[in-house]
Parts: sequence; structure tokens; C-alpha cells
Amino acid sequence: MEIFSALSFVLTSPMLIVAILLAAVVGMIVGAIPGLTAAAAIAMLLPITYYMDPLFALAFLYVIGKSGRYGGSIAAILFNTPGTAASAATQLDGYPLAQQGKAGKAMKVATISSVIGDFMGDILLIVGVGAIASVALRLGPPETFAIYFTAFIVIGSVIGKSIAKGLISALLGGLIAMIGLDPISGEERFTFGVFDLTNGIGLVPLMIGVFVLGEVFDQMEKRNKRMAALNTKAYDKNNDGLTWEEYKPCLPHAIRGGFIGSCIGILPGLGSAIAAFVSYGEGKRRAKKPEQWGKGALEGIAAPESANNAVSGPSMAPLMTLGIPGSTIGAILLGVFLIHGIQVGPTLFLTSKELIYQLFACGLIGIAAYGLIGYFGASQVAKLIVRIPQNVLYPMIFLTSFIASYSARGSMFDVLVMICAGVVGWFMRKYEFNTAAFIISFVLAKGTEESLRQSLLMSDGGLMVFIERPIALIFILLGISVMLLRIRSIRRERNQAENKELNNA
Repeated sequence: MEIFSALSFVLTSPMLIVAILLAAVVGMIVGAIPGLTAAAAIAMLLPITYYMDPLFALAFLYVIGKSGRYGGSIAAILFNTPGTAASAATQLDGYPLAQQGKAGKAMKVATISSVIGDFMGDILLIVGVGAIASVALRLGPPETFAIYFTAFIVIGSVIGKSIAKGLISALLGGLIAMIGLDPISGEERFTFGVFDLTNGIGLVPLMIGVFVLGEVFDQMEKRNKRMAALNTKAYDKNNDGLTWEEYKPCLPHAIRGGFIGSCIGILPGLGSAIAAFVSYGEGKRRAKKPEQWGKGALEGIAAPESANNAVSGPSMAPLMTLGIPGSTIGAILLGVFLIHGIQVGPTLFLTSKELIYQLFACGLIGIAAYGLIGYFGASQVAKLIVRIPQNVLYPMIFLTSFIASYSARGSMFDVLVMICAGVVGWFMRKYEFNTAAFIISFVLAKGTEESLRQSLLMSDGGLMVFIERPIALIFILLGISVMLLRIRSIRRERNQAENKELNNA
């Protein structure tokens, strides 16, 4: 199989192994810093990939994303502050365990479960992605547009608390992507006579602004809220180790979480946070002692951590087969593919099959790397983070953002775009709009417009082409159904909350 020859190639490339190990450490540290996500780190490091070999660039950022998802559990367990949104479920049992002096034990459970889930997700990706790509090759422009349409609806309505704000975020990302030259007529649109806008808005400064600078502005606003110091009682040498008898009850939850995360990861936009909470809820429902969950149950760490990391691999499937990023990190990796002139989509496995399987191999080695480093060194990472003052950390990130944005194309206009995007990103966080939906929609907009216009040319401008072709109709109905179900779910939650308030009154 291709994956075995790819593993052999990676294992005999010392510099590639070094890059994977470095990425595992960087991702873990970034994920463990409250308020700084792996997506922000990847966006900031994206410009350096201009000068890298495609496989080195993709592997480095891909492993940072994997390790960063795991790193969020460190902050959740030790500081009661999730390093990532998905780690909020881990926090429910992780922090109580730290208060009991079992932080070391909790982090070992998180590490093992993350590795199990991540391996399960990657194996599903490796086994199934080729079949998905072969089916995708048979799709025409109407079917492609229907899939894009469904992705927009799912991403806009499912991510975040508000459907309206999610859809507005997605719409705004699509509008920003339309700035520049019309792909068919070549006429300028939305440029307002500004020459620098003729080629459109650059992906790199936009992502750095939204994910990095927006986060810095948000942290500056919350500057009075400091990260809690590491609890000196979190580590009890007598409770630091983990035995097989202690982890044995966690294993079914980790395996179940891996399946849940893998299935959710395939669907664009749902993400690791949803997978973690679904797995936590299902684990608690099946637990022998559900009353202990939320008070320091090791199983309560295994279930969400496995699901959280299992999303990583399958979320790449829609990106590689359809050109649709399944996550924020996927959207950034799409930028790396484009930087190196690699066309993402159904033909990817015809033109760059060897590269893709080598990337999968790097991912598998990356999982083993952050697993070993995390199992034996997570506590040292936590102590390192505590020593970094926030009034030093965030100014450094701020300055690095300027350098990264300018270095991408050597343009001061890109720096201006980054600053404007940072303000937009801060505004979206402040008022609970969705930055992930915004960026993913920006990336998807070009492909969506091209497939729509090609479809209309095929049908002489008629919309019946989307109804007459069964696959296109199914996807459009699927997108509408997802939005309606989401609306129904939100209304039910609202009614339950109102009834609970009335009963308490």
C-alpha cells in the first residue's frame, strides 16, 4: 500500500523527522496557552512555508494542528482555562482531578486518549479518502455547487451559538472574496478605484489579522483577567502515575470517542468542540457511575479528548477530495497547497498522490511524537507557560504578526489588510460572530462562484439544472434540512431554559 512506502520515505528523512518533532512541541505549547489557538500559530507561521519544500511545509503545519488540539487539555486540566474550545469538555473533570493532586494522572489519560482518537481518525482518512476522491471525479459543476452550497449552510448555521450571526459571518467572508477581478469578464469589482485591491485580498494577511491580531486585541481588552498560577498542589507524587487498571475503564470511552470524532470530522464545519461534547454526553450516559462525572472521573477526560483529536484526520477529507476545508486549520492548509501551486480537489490524487500519502505518514509520526512528549513532558510545558508574562507574550505575537504579514509578499498594503482584519476579528469575537465561518467562506467563495456560473452556462441561465440532477438536489435539500434542524434545536434549548427559569421562580 502507498502508506507503507510513504512511512518508509518519511522515516528515512532526518530533516523531516526533525520538522515533525519541532511541530509537535510548538503545537503543544501554543495549544496550552489560554487564548492562543493552533490555528493562530499556523496562520502566523504560514509565510515561512513560501521558502519550504511542499511536504515540509504541509507536514510542519499539519502536525502543529494535531498537537495543538491535544495541548489545549493541559490548560484545561491545570489552569481551569481551556486552551482550545474543544478542551472545555476536558475541563469538567480535568480541573477537579488537579485539585485532588492528580494532575499528572489526568494529563496522562488525556495524552493516551488523544493518541487513540487521532490514530483512529487518520486510519479512517487513509482508508476512505481515495474512494471519496474517485466518486468526486464524477461530479459536474451543478453537483459541485450544491456541495459548496451545503457547506456554506452547515458552516454558517452549525458553528457558533447563533444561526443568524453564523450565516452573516459566512456571507461576509464570501463578499470579501469577491473583491478584485471578475473571473469571467476580467472587470474590476468592489475595488473602489484602489489599485492594490485589483488582485483581491490576500489569504495570509487576512488570516493573520482575524486569528492572531484579533486574539491579541481581545486579550488586551481582557488584560485584567490573568491566567491562574499553576496550583502547587496539582501534583502529588503518589498520584502522578497511571496504571493499566486505572486506564482500563477509560479505553471503551476513548474508542467510542474516536468513532464519534471521526464521523463528525468528515462533515465540514462541525469541528472538534462539538465532537468533544457529544462524546462526553454519550460517555456519561453509558457510564457505570455517571454521578462521578464532573467531579474528577478519568473517563470524563478520555471521552472528549479522544473525540477532539479524532476530528483532525477526517476533517482533511473534504479539503482534499472536494476543495472544501472541513475546519479552520483545513482552510489555512488550503492556503499552503495554493502557495505551492497544488490544485486541491478530486484531481489531487491523480496529480499529487505520493505527496498526499507522505503527508498522511507525517501525521501518523506526529501523533506518536506528541504522544511521547506529552506523556513524559506535559508538566514541564505547563511550568514553562506559567513563567511567560502575558505583557511580554502578546506584544511579541503582535510584532511577529506584522513581520509575517509583510514577508508574505513584501507589501505594506498587506500589513494594512492585516490590521483591518484584526479589528474585524476582534469585533467578531466581542459580539459572538464566527471567525471560522468567515475564513472558511472566504476560501470557498471562489470555487462556489465558478461552479455556479459554469452550471448556469450549461443550462442557459436556468436554475432547473440543480433540480433535474439528483445528486445536486440531494445536497441542496441536505443543507436546508441541517439549517432547519439547527433552528429547531435552538428553539427547544431556549424553551427548556425558559421552563427551568419558571420552575425555579
